[in-house]
Amino acid sequence: MTTSKRADVIIDVLRDAFAPLMRADPVAFRAKYRKMARDPLAFYRGTACLFYCDVTGEDDPWADHGAERIWIHGDLHVENFGTYLNSDGRLIFDVNDFDEAYIGRFTWDLQRFAASLALLGWQKALPEDAIRKLISRYARSYLAQVNHYTGTEEDETFEIRLDTAQGPVLTALESARTKRRADLLDRITVMQHGVRRFSEDGTTRRLSSTERAKVVAAFHGYLETIPESKRFDRDLFYELRDVVGKSGFGIGSAGLPAFNVLVEGYSQALDNDVVLSMKQANVPALSRFVESAEVDAYFDHEGHRTVVSQRALQVHTDPLLGHTSIDGTGYVVSEVSPYEVDLDWSEINEPEDMRSVVDLLGRATAKIHCASDEDSQQDLVDFQVEEAIHKSLDGRRNELVSWLGEWGIAYAARVRDDHALFVDAFREGRVGITST
Repeated sequence: MTTSKRADVIIDVLRDAFAPLMRADPVAFRAKYRKMARDPLAFYRGTACLFYCDVTGEDDPWADHGAERIWIHGDLHVENFGTYLNSDGRLIFDVNDFDEAYIGRFTWDLQRFAASLALLGWQKALPEDAIRKLISRYARSYLAQVNHYTGTEEDETFEIRLDTAQGPVLTALESARTKRRADLLDRITVMQHGVRRFSEDGTTRRLSSTERAKVVAAFHGYLETIPESKRFDRDLFYELRDVVGKSGFGIGSAGLPAFNVLVEGYSQALDNDVVLSMKQANVPALSRFVESAEVDAYFDHEGHRTVVSQRALQVHTDPLLGHTSIDGTGYVVSEVSPYEVDLDWSEINEPEDMRSVVDLLGRATAKIHCASDEDSQQDLVDFQVEEAIHKSLDGRRNELVSWLGEWGIAYAARVRDDHALFVDAFREGRVGITST
């Protein structure tokens, strides 16, 4: 494909995926595109749609026996891992950000991660062979964990916790343990007449009475979507204190309407208040390039799809996770948690330091795939995923490992070229929004 034709593909895919959001909030999208222009990895993070345009058109000899239609994360890259406090009160390191989760080939998650690891390695000036070995290590760790699941009835036994983590992953968990709810509250709220209210800054806005009434109604609708097993047994917990419009999210959420909701929380003590995010769910990138009628019919809206998929992929999810709708559009509701710490790659620079990290990330990837089957609370995937992957790769595991390394390096090179084409198109006003 010529450079000009590839540039046309990039422009067309971005316009198709983001045109409504660009029209709704051009300022937010200009900021998103400026972040994507910063470097190839930032561009890659913001273009899952382009990734699926490419990989859904490729032959995939690896996924069969059902492994071509499992729950996948949909946007698995090196920066989508971090800590959270699970419903059992344990600090866990795991995959995060499930906005793009959908039904697809297990290999697509592996490919998306492999290319991101290659881009990260390129940024750190690692030799190609070192990058290939890191991708292979990730893949072998993934396959070893799949093997583990084929030999046990318990898909939920593996967790990366304070007592099982090491290296930079342990550092992230230890950092999360030092966080305090009161510090989060003091940063984003103020005291008025003895109660907390959201502070007002450039990322928040007060709502009109009409809009506030819609959000309050949506909040009450959300409460009905919390499973009984995860509901707190005190209505006081969910008593609403304040609500504001919210902006200033990361690359993936630009232009999506959102609100923050303040509720009473675990007790009437002011440092126990809880902040919830109510964010409009987006159409997952993968659904634009595959036959999606069966999956789409399963859900009421994209918020419902996001929540069901997260509960399938992540064991012991946030007990406040739920969904709702405003004017027929789906929203995801979850806690703005003080205990979320993303994996910091800035000080993980040498291959020997990265090896232990990718080992854990490979195992975490296998966990989300193998936990999202007939044992989870959905029936779109009603078979044992680990068995399907095992059958698909019987006698070919080494081939998969080698293929994934070569594919990740080659696709990362394409992304670097695509990034340059995107920057030029953005500067010239050809991506649907001007750069000034």
